[in-house]
Amino acid sequence: MNGAPITFPRGREVVLGVSAGIAAYKSCELLRRLQDQGFLVTVVPTLSSLNFVGKATWEALSGRPVSTSVWENADSVSHVSLADKCDLIIVAPATADVISRIAHGRADDLLTTTVLASAAPKLIVPAMHPQMWLNPATQDNVATLRVRGFIVMEPETGRLTGKDSGIGRFPETPKILSVVQSIAKTAPTLEGKKVIVSAGGTREPIDAVRFIGNRSSGRQGLAIAYEALRAGADVTVVSAATDPFELEGAHIIQVESAEQMKQAIEAEFIDADVLVMSAAVADFRVEESSIGKIKKEAFSGLKLVRNDDIVAAVGAKKLPHQVIVAFAAETASNLAELGEKKLRAKNADFLYVNDVSGGAVFGQEITSGLLLSMDGAPKVFHNVSKHDVAQEIVHSVSSRLESHG
Repeated sequence: MNGAPITFPRGREVVLGVSAGIAAYKSCELLRRLQDQGFLVTVVPTLSSLNFVGKATWEALSGRPVSTSVWENADSVSHVSLADKCDLIIVAPATADVISRIAHGRADDLLTTTVLASAAPKLIVPAMHPQMWLNPATQDNVATLRVRGFIVMEPETGRLTGKDSGIGRFPETPKILSVVQSIAKTAPTLEGKKVIVSAGGTREPIDAVRFIGNRSSGRQGLAIAYEALRAGADVTVVSAATDPFELEGAHIIQVESAEQMKQAIEAEFIDADVLVMSAAVADFRVEESSIGKIKKEAFSGLKLVRNDDIVAAVGAKKLPHQVIVAFAAETASNLAELGEKKLRAKNADFLYVNDVSGGAVFGQEITSGLLLSMDGAPKVFHNVSKHDVAQEIVHSVSSRLESHG
């Protein structure tokens, strides 16, 4: 399948600015917890802050390159590219100096230039000596930022460096995360959960150059994987043939045939919490495929055998705490009836069934269908984005896991 890679809607990119305060070490924990909740984090430290936590530490924790100067990688115009792609900027810790520079519109390093160039929401997490926080200059700068729409947290009161104590302490990580979730309008409902998502269409080889395949693009499965990542899940995508895609944060297992997909899913499902089986798996394969190309004059016909039903096989072994979402594509009008039969036959918790008559759904960004469950009324979708369906599936799965305790 050709074309540009599938791009996913924004909503997970965070720039974490770190300024030169002793509390910089606490931002290492903040970075980790942001990642746990599905955020992709690029760290932008001020040059002076590297005296507290070094560049190598930030790169190791974030898994991304770290720059401190606008002159590094100048060809990419790093402050503009960071500003354009991020959905939230967090400056934590924010010293009195960096607060002052941001309030006065300064752009004298990579962090302040990125802040000035970005229209994304901005969260400032102050940490400094009590007298610096209470100084009228700092209070005026904070007031200025709040008027401009910045969210500035109040520092906590407690032990600081040395024998000092008072207001100015870096807030605890859970408190910061609560504010981040409110700004980003996301909740880590799948944090700590392993989710497997299958995507795309399998290809069953006939010979070295021919195969039996289908029209699946993998878009629905990839949208579900993306939404599960946003909800904080540890996501594994078992990918057959799909449109090109990039899905940072997910573990990708590439397969081709139904048998390869079955082996991968059975191995991964042992310690998983959720399986979303959205791939279009071929029902049949050639009984004996050829290693070489079959010449036309020697081609007399194909003998097909049925592939195993992966969902049914896994569903027969699932444990009480595990959740399975199955998919079905039909070309008949009685979707609900057909879907209910498959839901029970596969021992799935949910099943999304849609009508693919006339080339609908496959390869499209829009879908229509029914989300059925074992214990509730079906949810109807009509000409909606596949991300809308993905969000509902993630929500339903999260609720089911919560009910399992």
